[in-house]
Amino acid sequence: MSEQTARRGGAVWALVITSVAGFMAALDNLVVTTALPSIREDLGGALDDLEWTVSAYTLTFAVLLMFGAALGDRFGRRALFIAGLAVFTGASAAAAMAPGIGSLIAARAVQGVGAAVMMPLTLTLLTAAVPAARRGTAYGIWGAVNGLAVASGPLIGGSLTEHISWHWIFWLNVPLGVALLPLARLRLAESRGTGARLDLPGTLLASGGLFGIVYGLVRGPADGWTDSLVLTALFAGGTLLVGFVLYSTRAKNPMLPMRLFRSRAFSGINAASLLMFVGMFGSIFLLSQYMQGVLGYSPTEAGLRMLPWTGMPMLVAPVAGILSDRVGGRPVVATGLFLQAVGLGYMAWVVSADVSYTAQLPGLIVSGIGMALYFAPAANLVMSSVRPQEQGIASGANNALREVGGALGIAVMSSIFSAQGGYTSAQSFVDGLRPALVTGSGVVALAAAAALLIPARRPARDGAPAAGQTPAPAVEVLSS
Repeated sequence: MSEQTARRGGAVWALVITSVAGFMAALDNLVVTTALPSIREDLGGALDDLEWTVSAYTLTFAVLLMFGAALGDRFGRRALFIAGLAVFTGASAAAAMAPGIGSLIAARAVQGVGAAVMMPLTLTLLTAAVPAARRGTAYGIWGAVNGLAVASGPLIGGSLTEHISWHWIFWLNVPLGVALLPLARLRLAESRGTGARLDLPGTLLASGGLFGIVYGLVRGPADGWTDSLVLTALFAGGTLLVGFVLYSTRAKNPMLPMRLFRSRAFSGINAASLLMFVGMFGSIFLLSQYMQGVLGYSPTEAGLRMLPWTGMPMLVAPVAGILSDRVGGRPVVATGLFLQAVGLGYMAWVVSADVSYTAQLPGLIVSGIGMALYFAPAANLVMSSVRPQEQGIASGANNALREVGGALGIAVMSSIFSAQGGYTSAQSFVDGLRPALVTGSGVVALAAAAALLIPARRPARDGAPAAGQTPAPAVEVLSS
């Protein structure tokens, strides 16, 4: 796409539209968790039904991310972004008006479909609209907004449920979506990938494999890891993903070219993203319950007390984007992940049945700074490690790995929590929480190690890529 077209699209408008859309999609991962008791009181349903109001969204979102990105590359990223946004907005209204638990679960599944089409295209549309020299800053703001959405989901859901109604956790998306639809049509420039035909065998293998893995991870803590359906889903999903890899190494135009993983930059940032989301999602899931169930805070009070962690991306991530422009993404991402590991380790050390908020504060602040330093440079590293025409599927693959990481984190840390403690008393909860947080800290430390495998930035002369490099669309030129 020409620079003139990109300017006509408007970098500022692209940043606003993609950030708000990403916020909506990321928010709905965890926004329902604190509203489940109120939903059950209004709509009825067993515990299993309530869990599906969360799982239905996670499943369709994670499974269809790469397919949504591939559709955008083939038929137009702006067109598919608008379609995904329209589906997500309509499904949000349907969820808010759901007359029963079954219709709510169905609406949540459709929400996930819309988000899966919309979310991976936010980064490609943003990259196309922002000049290379300012992409780090733009990614910083985009990352700050998305990080805030992931971390503040329980707070927003709890506050709306406590002070208005659980229906508003879904109504919140509707005016935002309605406002974004015409803006996206008027202010975003259209772009496409290679134009190759859709890879139907690869799509079926990848989608089926992700469905099996995510289904098994989501249902494992509730149904038991020895449940026949859980084991079958995990085995079948793993087998299909192996088949997807083997097929993609031989296919002429695969949905996700396996050669991308030969790049240490692409492999390193995806490994770091997967591990980071394992540690972060699992920790937030348990800590939000700890503050309410053990320390006795209301959902709003708990959310406010987590702001030093969850709100930090809004302050630090834009600065992290600027830093990544100047020194490269690897040191910023690795530092951020290391700080988050330290913060989680500190929280594991201080948690008790009656710990003061002052004692928790250092861990929350350090974790928040670490999360903020990760988000912006990570987006930059993903997008700059592939060719411009491959950015859509690269973004989809990275988002899919993050979603799998989030599901895996909740599953693994919930299992550790249940094995070592439980909900029977405050002390029992702490006994389970502490080893889970230690595990989360260790996993995020592994993510920091994975980030260090990313090659250092290698400067190019006169705007040309360094020797042996393909032109990189973002500010960094990475060695392979």
